[in-house]
Amino acid sequence: MKNLKILGSISFMLIVVACSTVPLTGRKQLNLANSDQIQQQSVQAYREFLQSPGTKVITSGAELQRVKTVGNRIASAIDRYLAENGYANQYKFKWEFNLVQSKEINAFCMPGGKVAVYSGIIPVAQTDAGLATVMGHEIAHAVARHGEERYSQMAGAQALGGILGAATGSDALVQLYGLGGQLALLKYGRSQESEADRLGLIFMSMAGYNPESAVGFWERMASKKGSGGAPPEFLSTHPSDASRIANIQKRLPEARKYYKQ
Repeated sequence: MKNLKILGSISFMLIVVACSTVPLTGRKQLNLANSDQIQQQSVQAYREFLQSPGTKVITSGAELQRVKTVGNRIASAIDRYLAENGYANQYKFKWEFNLVQSKEINAFCMPGGKVAVYSGIIPVAQTDAGLATVMGHEIAHAVARHGEERYSQMAGAQALGGILGAATGSDALVQLYGLGGQLALLKYGRSQESEADRLGLIFMSMAGYNPESAVGFWERMASKKGSGGAPPEFLSTHPSDASRIANIQKRLPEARKYYKQ
């Protein structure tokens, strides 16, 4: 019992000391991760993904230009917001945007601003505003440090119960991102997905894209089914379609405050 009390006290102190705040939403989150190390390993994982035999990176064309243009507009808006609101010294984004040839309906952003968009999602996005919806959502995961939060949750669970076995440090990141092999995208929780929806709306608005377009995009995503009637991998851990769209509609008034045509 005494050991349990000591462990509980240590755990509480770690949580208090290791809390950070998500920009815009103000949510407190556990962050036990070494941000610099996470970012370095994310860059490694991103490079391995782009250079893997199964990945075909598109190097020219109108679709690539759209991805880069939309991505850079969102990145510039985020960098400006972070600088104006005292967050600049907390982030070291080195933005990069790549388009990957694939029928898969997917996109991701790793810590540090490394973004990949799969060509299969372009027809679903339809417009630049649709593309800004999905890119803003994925970039929001990086701004909210959801990857580091998940890493911290795993590390905390390991300290309290050893659920990761012998995995420590970069080994835990291997489990999250699949370093050294095919990239295994991080699975965020539904609360993190909802937070990314909210932040994504704001980021696309800051970049000059109408947040109203997000509703149509997610409606189109909801209509897509993978093999066997399963949703696209992109949606596997996301909130239900009806809940997501309803929540986005509730968040539109907040996002409109940031919208500048």
